Amino acid sequence: MVKRIVLIKDTAATGPDTTRDFYNRFLDGIREHKLLDEIMVVRAADLGYYGHGLVVKIMPNNIVYHNVQNTDIERIIKSTIEKNQILDDLILNEKPKQIKVALRNCGLIDPENINDYIAHDGYKALSNVLLEFTPEKVIDELKKSGLRGRGGAGYPTWMKWKACRASRSNPKYIICNADEGDPGAYMDRSILEGDPYSIIEGMMIAAYAVGASKGYFYIRAEYPLAVQRIDEALTKCREVGLLGENILDSKFSFDIDIRLGAGAFVCGEETALMASIEGKRGTPHPRPPYPTGSGLWGQPTVINNVETLANVPYILCYGGDNFAKIGTNSSKGTKVFAVTGKIKNSGLVEVPMGIPLKEIIYDICGGTISGKDVKAVQTGGPSGGVIPNKNLDVLVDYDNLQKMGSIMGSGGMIVMDTDDCMVDIAKFYLGFCVEESCGKCAPCRIGGFQILQILNRITEGKGKIEDLATLKRIAVSMQKASLCGLGQNAPNPVVSTLNYFEEEYKEHIINKRCRAGKCVALLTYTIIQEKCKKCALCFTNCPVKAISGNRETGYKIDQSLCTKCGKCKEVCKFKAVSKE
Repeated sequence: MVKRIVLIKDTAATGPDTTRDFYNRFLDGIREHKLLDEIMVVRAADLGYYGHGLVVKIMPNNIVYHNVQNTDIERIIKSTIEKNQILDDLILNEKPKQIKVALRNCGLIDPENINDYIAHDGYKALSNVLLEFTPEKVIDELKKSGLRGRGGAGYPTWMKWKACRASRSNPKYIICNADEGDPGAYMDRSILEGDPYSIIEGMMIAAYAVGASKGYFYIRAEYPLAVQRIDEALTKCREVGLLGENILDSKFSFDIDIRLGAGAFVCGEETALMASIEGKRGTPHPRPPYPTGSGLWGQPTVINNVETLANVPYILCYGGDNFAKIGTNSSKGTKVFAVTGKIKNSGLVEVPMGIPLKEIIYDICGGTISGKDVKAVQTGGPSGGVIPNKNLDVLVDYDNLQKMGSIMGSGGMIVMDTDDCMVDIAKFYLGFCVEESCGKCAPCRIGGFQILQILNRITEGKGKIEDLATLKRIAVSMQKASLCGLGQNAPNPVVSTLNYFEEEYKEHIINKRCRAGKCVALLTYTIIQEKCKKCALCFTNCPVKAISGNRETGYKIDQSLCTKCGKCKEVCKFKAVSKE
């Protein structure tokens, strides 16, 4: 039986071969000492330490060695693994910038093995709850933790559970919202695939606290592996008596089914999600009544997202006070972000609430992949806002991001450099929201389309200065009058880019210029005569014959025929074609 795990990560980013070579040598050493049955050696994706060369972490002792060399392998095995002796010259005492709570088991356990989950304190929280806690005490522990919903709104989890428990109507339902639809976001997917039992345990604890007897996973069908892992985990739980009647010989009975989402972004909104589970068209309806009083099939319902539920077993296992030590006064615990875009080290990070945004972008993710300055960071997905370079010192929590004109959302974080056009960015996100709108309410259906039409005109050089006031006016109307969060937050990218980058909008309108060169209609390709070697490459490669001339007189581009494809600039070896 495996008793300890050795995690290996090369934090110097010197290439995968370095880590692979060390891993193979370490594995050989474990084999030579005949410890293969006791020690598992794993190449880790991330250990939360940066700039410390090759790092070795020994679990469950949590011993961390840094700047480890091949010559250190033998003494680590002999001293630390066999005799539990610490090597002072290698020990690293620095606290990691990342703290794994929601992702604590991802990459550490076999997600298809329930015994592996149990060996890492799995179902310990549920056992404690059923043996020692009343439902009221469970809710009180959640209150101590300060856990807020990780799906976007940040509503206190304990308040939602308390409201549902107070309802006298039965049956009651627990729903896991796993309909992750933000572009570039895959936080929930990673937990569903890497640690399915933690979410199931979280749902069971929630069910016990509120008095529910039935639960549903609502998972987007585009996540086939996640669906498979959850389905297999549910089957295994039923086989061992952790789902069904009288769980762990208690009076508590609970079971869970899976429902698949068809990819509609709006079904991430809880009333639309419930309509979809009921077999209706996934469109939102006004609140109140709230789901905790009248939800699925008109019955009291608690809806929590994947990351929220993954935190619950940790809190009930190690205590709400322990969880509350992480983060800020108003935003407790950690948050998982999917950092993508123009970033050197893209991927998932789990950081304590209150960490500076700059620390995530530069210290953890290594800055921009191009080496250029960060221009802005989009947080909160398509309904979020942009935070400009000058505000990267902002502390990341619910309240601070909202003050910046953005939101936490489910955890999407997209990094943009100076090559990005903020008008084009706003148009992209508006286009997504217009495409995903259910069309039920006029403010979202009509307002979103109108804003998108104006943005299209601006990027085509047909905008008017009055358009800026119109954009703001429509945005306010959508925020106040739309039926659900999709319509209310859809204008956020436009409002925030106007707030921080209004001069770019004016350049597009007045000067007919896109400084980033992203808006094709505003580009002008010209041949710089003094650099031109009259080689004719641009002439022969132009697909629309917009270039005229010959080897004697030189060449020029007819702007009325040019389609802005950029082929001339691409083939020119002498940098004689300019793009402005």
